[in-house]
Amino acid sequence: MSTPTLEEQSGLFHAIKSAILGDPHRDLTQGSIGRAIAMLAVPMVLEMMMESLFAVVDVFWVAHLGANAVATVGFTESLLTLLFAVALGLSIATTATVARRIGEKDPKAAAETASQAVLLGVMIAAVIGSLGFIFARDLLRIMGASPEVIATGSGYTRAIYGGSGTVLLLFLINGVFRGAGDASLAMRVLWTANWINILLNPCLIFGLGPFPRLGVAGSGIGTTIGRGCGVLLQLWFLSRGKSRVVVHWHQIRLIPALMLRLVRLSLGGMFQYLVSVASWIVLVRMCAVFGSVAIAGYTLALRIILFALLPSWGMANAGATLVGQNLGAGKPDRAEKSVWLAGFYNMIFLGLVALVFIGFAGPLVRIFSTDPDVVSMASATLRTIAYGYIFYAWGMVIAQAFNGAGDTKTPTMLNVLCFWVLQIPLAWLLAFRIGLGPNGIFIAIAIAQAALAVAGVLMFRRGTWKGAAV
Repeated sequence: MSTPTLEEQSGLFHAIKSAILGDPHRDLTQGSIGRAIAMLAVPMVLEMMMESLFAVVDVFWVAHLGANAVATVGFTESLLTLLFAVALGLSIATTATVARRIGEKDPKAAAETASQAVLLGVMIAAVIGSLGFIFARDLLRIMGASPEVIATGSGYTRAIYGGSGTVLLLFLINGVFRGAGDASLAMRVLWTANWINILLNPCLIFGLGPFPRLGVAGSGIGTTIGRGCGVLLQLWFLSRGKSRVVVHWHQIRLIPALMLRLVRLSLGGMFQYLVSVASWIVLVRMCAVFGSVAIAGYTLALRIILFALLPSWGMANAGATLVGQNLGAGKPDRAEKSVWLAGFYNMIFLGLVALVFIGFAGPLVRIFSTDPDVVSMASATLRTIAYGYIFYAWGMVIAQAFNGAGDTKTPTMLNVLCFWVLQIPLAWLLAFRIGLGPNGIFIAIAIAQAALAVAGVLMFRRGTWKGAAV
């Protein structure tokens, strides 16, 4: 194998540097598809790596407070997935619409889409945040949390839900940046938000220095402050011309027709993720039957799994942006080629991660917990779900490709079939009827993800998504 020349090394370095710093003049609908994927995927992967690092660091500190504290995070995040479903649904609509307008060379229409997305996010957050803050203890009780967990963790749940506006706006405005091809700006926002959170978490949890000792509630407060700072940075980028999409303050006004179009497109995306996350909530509820150790092990394993999956979502999001922009530019064949290439790269990446997780599950889990029961449960979860990673790599890219085209109905239908019709009944059968316990739930997850990927590829090959209107 020949050694790369200095010129080749310089070209590679320049490509990575351009991807991280951003190139506002680059047209992603022309030139090398591989380079276009790199321009989007490199900052998106770095962005998601920081997001996954935040998740792992967060649970690392919380784990020092005991199984009840970890279980609190698990219950709250299971509930928060409902908010994420709304945020992701709106983000799908925003990214697809902005990408299509950028591909059509209409930045004014893209800016109008961004302004409506922000207004919509603020209105929804006001409702969800208020209800979540007021009924935090009741929500935990519904999820099956013990009185000890509720007493320990209701402050964390209130802090997270009270700051739900920061979650929505982070998703929505970063959706604008990704649709426009400004992946480097989305990366900077999440890096800023998460570094603030990482620094604040131990201070507020343990009362370091001048900070009060707030326990697990301190983790929720630190997370909300970090996300809030990220939103402020997003608004600065949007209003100061740092993005391809520039929103002036006089443009922040209600445009009913455009907002209704966004809402209609969002509904498919919201329901798509609600189907997915509702199944996850049911699975957590099933795990709760086996006690706090099962929930703690499940939560720790999922945090480690997200460390790999979130960077992989960066690759999937890159494919979605390229689909939207190339369809807007009238290049459906280039859009399709972008998806197959992104899926191939993602398969290689997650295949390597799966080998690591299967071979070193125990040592990875022991970084976060020394409780032998929790370690055993989390290791089993990690190994079992990792067997489905090759399929999951393709499934996430294909799903995002449909969404990037504005076709949210197809992945929604697939989610209903694979998660509600297959995964939930299979998990119940394996865990309770056959007697595999929590391991039966984990096996059902891997099988459902494999089925989703195979069905998604078959549907994508039909090509009906190329005619989706946005």
